Parts: sequence; C-alpha cells; structure tokens
Amino acid sequence: MSRTLLSLQADLTRHPLFAELTDLHRVRRFMESHVWAVWDFMSLLKRLQRDITCVDVPWKPSAYSPAMVRFINQIVVGEESDVDEEGTPISHFQLYLAAMKEVGADTAPVEAFLQDFNLNRLPAHAREFTAQTLQTALQGDTVAVAASFFYGREKAIPSMFQGMVDTLKSAEVKCPKLLYYLERHIHVDGEEHGPLSEQCLSELCGSDAGKLQLAEQAGIAALRAREKFWDGTLANLDVSLKNGSHAQL
Repeated sequence: MSRTLLSLQADLTRHPLFAELTDLHRVRRFMESHVWAVWDFMSLLKRLQRDITCVDVPWKPSAYSPAMVRFINQIVVGEESDVDEEGTPISHFQLYLAAMKEVGADTAPVEAFLQDFNLNRLPAHAREFTAQTLQTALQGDTVAVAASFFYGREKAIPSMFQGMVDTLKSAEVKCPKLLYYLERHIHVDGEEHGPLSEQCLSELCGSDAGKLQLAEQAGIAALRAREKFWDGTLANLDVSLKNGSHAQL
C-alpha cells in the first residue's frame, strides 16, 4: 500500500467528527447524514457481484475463479442478510434504519429517496459523496470499483467505527442498536469482509502495473471523498448545534 493511501487512512481514523458524538442530538444529526453512505455502499457491492459472479438468466459459469466468486457471495450474504442483535435476518441498511428510529433520527428523506432515487433530496455534502459512489459503481472499471470498495469502505471502516464506539460508550449515549451496528461492522469487516475484499482486489490486479495504478488512484479518490463527506457532516453538526436545536433531546 502506498504512503498516500496509508496517510489518508490514518487521517480518517483521527477525524474530529468521531469525538463529537457525545449526546443524542449529535447522534441523530450524524446518522441522518451517514445513512447515505450506508445506502450507497451496496451499489459498489452489487456491481462487483454483477461483474464477478453470474446474476443473469440463463446462468453460465463466471470467468473468474470459484474462490473469487465465493468471496463476493460471502460479502453479499453478510451485508444483505446478516442478523440483528436478536438473531433475526436483516440487511445492514435496514439495521441502520432501525438504529436511526431508535434514537429519533429522521428516516423520511432516505425512505422517500428509495421511491424515486432523486439525488436532490440529499444534503449537498452527501449528494456529492453519493454521486461519486454511484458514478464509480455504474461506470468505473471493475478494478476501480473493487479498489473503492476495499480502500474506501472495508479497510477504512473498522478503525473509523471504533472511534465512534469509543466516544459513544465514554459519553454513555443510549443507542444500543447503533452500537450493535458499529461493533458488528468492526468485527465483520475487520475479520472477514476486509480480507475477502483485499483478496478480490489482489486477484483482479495480479501483477499488472496498469491495474495496480488504477486501483491506487481509485482508492485515493474514495478516501478523499470520505474525508470530505465527514468534513461536511461535521460542519452540518456544528450548524445544528449553533442553532440551539440540541436543547430538544
């Protein structure tokens, strides 16, 4: 991994947003922003599933190795049909919506978005981030999609989410479903999905210098987009606090 990628990942781990999640108001506003990144994650994964496995009818064997097909299908099962804290099957996106409702965050915008996919419903910083994700998922080379998925999501998420968990627990914020969601991702991404997506990217690139360069460029773009997204989320949180709406907890 290049120094640039390492540096960007380290910067994300230390982002000041995570230390701000100290009460329910801040958690609500954070989740109303972060939910868009939870949603658009699945478009990257589904693009990889489409490219690497076979989702067509009639079916035919994948051009990729059975091991890579298994990697992708394992990640899809975990993300699209995991289990909640009671062992009930649920997607991670649906689990996040349940966590939002538990703390009183507004889910109406994202639920309306799912009916028409109108990006104008998103706040500006989230719209920019999600638009970039969708452009990658819809138009990017498979290597670029896999690199965005690995570097920008599966590799980065465990350390970012650990910072959130540490703050929430230290501040004794009552949000059990959110904590379950975050800790579930720390475990699954750190121990399972992260290594699987890294193996997938490695097999896609091999020793091809052009593909390796494309993967690095896509990874850097994904990490910079995430940092900008967190910056915008923090700015929105600051505006909300200055408006005094934190009084209604």
